Amino acid sequence: MIYLDHAATTPLAPEVLEAMLPYLRDDYGNPSSMYHLGRLARKAVEDARERVAAWIGARPGEIVFTSGGTESDNYALLGGAQARRERGRHLLTTPTEHHAVLHAAERLAREGYEVGWLPVDAEGRVDPAAVAERLRPDTILVSVLAANNEIGTLQPLAALGAVCAEHGVPFHTDAVQALAFERLDVRAQHLALLAGSAHKLNGPKGVGFAYVRTGTRPAPLLVGGAQERNRRAGTENVAGIVGLGAALALLEATFDAHRAACERLRDRLLAGLLAIPGTYLNGPASDRLANHISVCFEHISAESLLILLDGQEIAASSGSACASGATDPSHVLLAIGRPPELAHGALRLTVGRGNTEAEIDTALAAITAGVARLRELAPA
Repeated sequence: MIYLDHAATTPLAPEVLEAMLPYLRDDYGNPSSMYHLGRLARKAVEDARERVAAWIGARPGEIVFTSGGTESDNYALLGGAQARRERGRHLLTTPTEHHAVLHAAERLAREGYEVGWLPVDAEGRVDPAAVAERLRPDTILVSVLAANNEIGTLQPLAALGAVCAEHGVPFHTDAVQALAFERLDVRAQHLALLAGSAHKLNGPKGVGFAYVRTGTRPAPLLVGGAQERNRRAGTENVAGIVGLGAALALLEATFDAHRAACERLRDRLLAGLLAIPGTYLNGPASDRLANHISVCFEHISAESLLILLDGQEIAASSGSACASGATDPSHVLLAIGRPPELAHGALRLTVGRGNTEAEIDTALAAITAGVARLRELAPA
C-alpha cells in the first residue's frame, strides 16, 4: 500500500507503541487510586500533560485530555457557549471549518444562539479585519481552523487572536491538522481554547486534548466524576494519553527534518499533478501545510479515480475523512468558489512518515493514467 492519506490518520509509530505497551499490560492502575499502581498511572498522565503543555506554550493545568479533536471542539463551542450564555449568544466561525465545529455551531443555532459566518477568500483565508467588523458586545466566542483539513490553508492565527484579545472575546482554534507541522504558541497567538488529536501525530486513535486558558471555564460535556479537575468526567485513557505524549516527543525530536522531508515529497507530487491538463490547485501555493495537496481535475469524478487508485493499492481521498460517503461536493471547495462540477473532481493527497520519492513517482503515474482513462470514458 502507498499511503497518501495522512490527513485522515497516521500510522502508529513504533516508538509510540512501545511507550504504550506497559500501560496496556502491567501498569494498568486507575490514576485516581492512591496505591502504587494508581500512582504510576497518575505520574504517566501528568508527564504527558507536561509534554503537551510545553509543545504549545501552555501551563500543564490548562490541558484537558479528551477522546480526540471532535470532543475537544465540542467542549470549546458547546461548553463555552453554555458557560458564557449570560454574557451573550453570538459567536463567529467560518464556512470552511471541520464538521466538529460546524455541527456544534449548527446545534447552538437550533438552541437560540446566533452564528455569524466569517467570509474566506479564494484560498480559504480569513481577513482579521473581517473579524473586527463582525465582533459585537454580545459575541462570546470566535472559532477559526488553524490549518484546513481539506485544502491545507494556514490561517493568520496571531493576527486573528490579537483582534479577539483587543475586544475581550475568547478565540478558539481546531489545531488537529496543524500540530504536526506548525509551531503553535497559545500565548503569542492569543488563544483561549485549542483542540488537538493524537492520531494525526503518529499516535493512537481515541485520545486528544483541549487547551483551556486559565480563567476560561467551558461547562463540562461529561459529568459523573472529578477527573481532569472536574472538567471531563471518566477514568483517563492512560495508555492513550501516554501514546499522545510519546507522539509529541517523537515530533519534537524530528520536527524540522520531518517537515522538510514532507515538503520535498509534497512539492514533487504537486509538480507532477499540475502537469496534468485541467488541474487546479485548491488553497494557496505557499502558506499551506507542509504535507498537504488538494487539486481538482476537470471532467472526472473523484470517486471513480479513488476506486482506480485503490485497485493499485494507493490510498488517497477526495476530502475530509469525516465526510466520506457523501455525494455532495465539499463545503470547503464551494466556500472558496469552486463550481460544483469541478469540486466533484477533488483529490486530496497528504504525505507523512514512511513515504518515499519512489512511491510519489508511482502514485503520479497511476493518477495521470487514471485521469486520462476517466476522461476517455466520460461523455462529452
